[in-house]
Amino acid sequence: MTFRDFGFDNRLVEGIDATGYDTATPIQEQVIPLILKGKDIIASAQTGTGKTAAFLLPLINKIISGGDSDHINALIIVPTRELAIQIAENLEGLSYFTPISSLAVYGGGDGASFVQEKQALSKGADIVICTPGRMIGHLNNGYAKFKNLEYLVLDEADRMLDMGFNDDIMKIISFLPQKRQNLLFSATMPFKIRDLAKRILHEPVEINIALSKPPEKVKQEAFVVYDTQKLPLIKYLLKAQDYKSVLIFCSKKHTVKELTRDLKKSGFSIDEIHSDLEQDIRERVLSSFTNARLKILVATDILSRGIHIDNIDLVINYDVPNDGEDYVHRVGRTARAEAEGKAFTLINEREQRKFAAIESLIGRTIDKGTIPGQLGSTPVYSPVAKQERNKNFRPFKAARNKSN
Repeated sequence: MTFRDFGFDNRLVEGIDATGYDTATPIQEQVIPLILKGKDIIASAQTGTGKTAAFLLPLINKIISGGDSDHINALIIVPTRELAIQIAENLEGLSYFTPISSLAVYGGGDGASFVQEKQALSKGADIVICTPGRMIGHLNNGYAKFKNLEYLVLDEADRMLDMGFNDDIMKIISFLPQKRQNLLFSATMPFKIRDLAKRILHEPVEINIALSKPPEKVKQEAFVVYDTQKLPLIKYLLKAQDYKSVLIFCSKKHTVKELTRDLKKSGFSIDEIHSDLEQDIRERVLSSFTNARLKILVATDILSRGIHIDNIDLVINYDVPNDGEDYVHRVGRTARAEAEGKAFTLINEREQRKFAAIESLIGRTIDKGTIPGQLGSTPVYSPVAKQERNKNFRPFKAARNKSN
């Protein structure tokens, strides 16, 4: 199905053609007609399936078909600044030949950016993309024109709830008119998402596009190592092949900082992204990585969702993520746009059970690679045996360690 088959306004079609879009993805085929009909949606689809265009395109079409307005027509709430910027850039490209006005509202800027946001929210913009905390700061001052808002989108809703934004979301919704079209997009559908949907959606249509799994074109491989072997193995892997673009994920900010420092000392073209950095620095680093001026980027899971960079040919999990969905999203950063890619995961002894759970989730056993002999012997991958031994642990030890 092509995008011309949806009957979009010719001005929007021109923007779609200029962006290079042609054939709709499964989530777009199912969701776009329903949004055009005014239905509330709760949709689940794996990363890289085109969810952003699935809601942007019909919203743009509906807004430009409704004529001029001096209020905010659509509000899109997202968990991170990076995703807000990404959606704003996609929106700018798709709506280039239309009269759509838009605004991205997110924290991390200076006082001048807050004033600019205030002016835009006071005058009205067709589509506003925001992070929860920053928007509440504006709403508390009473000038945002949400009285006639028609469309609400919650993107990456599961991640927003994981980050503790439930109360913020509900507070924002309390400022909106009750009669509106609601669109909720989430990578997973746990109970808390369904509970949120019940509270804000009206007779929603549910769309599910397969179980989240890494793209077929990703060559996945894992290395079972001791902690002390992770850094030398990373260096070996990066030197073994001339990768053009490498994204390394770490679960903790201090690990990102340490790994970046160590690899930079070894002469690698590398930088880092995490929440401790100022927004302008994060944007500059991400731009350098996107435009291939920077070869290697080390990041927390802040980049595992919603950031669309098509030329990443290697993803490395420096540690095993805390849940299977995070693994899928990390790995999904490569092999995009029909390209092939690789994903390596480094597993220490404590992480074996977590990785076994991930293998169960995605329905396959990941090949275990052999590290070079000069790095020494490695642990045996035996998560079942480790699970049996863990049954003998005394609970009070865990509690005592937690308090240290």
